[in-house]
Amino acid sequence: MKILVICNKSPYPPREGGPIAMNMIVEGLISEEHQVKILAVNSFKYNISADDIPGSYREKTGIELIDVDLRIKPVAAFLNLFTGRSYHVERFISTGFRKRLIEVLRSDRYDIVQMETIFVAPYLAAVRAHSEAKVVLRAHNIEHLIWWRVAETTQNPLKRLYIRHLATTLKRYELAMIQQFDGVAAITEKDADYFRQLAKKSPSSLVPRPSSIISIPFGIDLDNFPLPVASPDPVSLFTIGAMNWIPNAEGVKWFLQHVWPEVHKEFPSLKYYLAGREMPDWMMRTAFPNVEVLGEVPDAREFIDAHGIMIVPLLSGSGIRIKIIEGMAAGKPVLSTLIGAEGIDCTHGKNILIANAPCEFIDMISLCINDMDRCMKVGEEARKLIESTYDRRLIIRKLITFYKELAG
Repeated sequence: MKILVICNKSPYPPREGGPIAMNMIVEGLISEEHQVKILAVNSFKYNISADDIPGSYREKTGIELIDVDLRIKPVAAFLNLFTGRSYHVERFISTGFRKRLIEVLRSDRYDIVQMETIFVAPYLAAVRAHSEAKVVLRAHNIEHLIWWRVAETTQNPLKRLYIRHLATTLKRYELAMIQQFDGVAAITEKDADYFRQLAKKSPSSLVPRPSSIISIPFGIDLDNFPLPVASPDPVSLFTIGAMNWIPNAEGVKWFLQHVWPEVHKEFPSLKYYLAGREMPDWMMRTAFPNVEVLGEVPDAREFIDAHGIMIVPLLSGSGIRIKIIEGMAAGKPVLSTLIGAEGIDCTHGKNILIANAPCEFIDMISLCINDMDRCMKVGEEARKLIESTYDRRLIIRKLITFYKELAG
């Protein structure tokens, strides 16, 4: 099959959640000998130079990066309050991107057009007008749900009100557009069920049938994740993630303020390592004892291997936490909130540890440190889960079967 992938950011280099998830599918489809063409938004926030993409990757994907100005403009953001439209989505609308997309569609025939996230859905009309391909939404999250959850944890009342407005308009757009795709490939079964319920309730013949909505989770290429090795520092905590994603930064801030002081009091020699892109200034300047803020690290896998217990203190978000999948593949015991572990087929106490309140985090950390054998067993079971459920090859073959059924 010939597949055009339209991305809200470049899948290469795969150095944060969205690009990692997109690149997993791109590489997987190519490994199964399907042809892939990538057209991606290039913005100030995630700016990639084509020269930094290896020639082999450019050759096999035909990747093109189109500059789109995604900067938040205060006047436009304020006026959006009175339009009822989603400001999140409107920022992605670009005459230049649409023009190049039409040229690509006219120059070749595609079986499938895969749209990565709802934010590139404004280009669906152009695809319909210039291609007979089936169009599939790759839903990384239920996007409006992220913003509802962010609003719930926002203290400033005016900011909370504005975020609720953003969530409301995004939900309205998301639910309207979901009806216009030929299929939806959600990243978790929970998200897929949400879209199926929407399909059942709507009388519109345009809504995807429940059978054309499936879950395609993030998968690991196990060839890149050999069997875990013993960590040189097993009794340590770590978090890694892109800190320009609001749920990551807010979760770390909550953990540092409400959990870490008590943990440090109980285990004064324990260290907590923070790594990730786009660290905010307050995080880089943090003065919490025994907390080491490293910023972006050259090799995420080396960082994960070097430390002991992965902490994922998310209070908001949606979809699936790719870093949890990677931590599990590395055989790490993972301690997360229910929201953080959402969408992963895991079991508390067996292959993951779950905590929500500060006292629960403290109890779970104490359990790990006082019973390292049990802690390491959780990591071993996590690796088994990845091997049985999140192997990229199995996931990609499921996606290909889905695409062939859609294409007829």
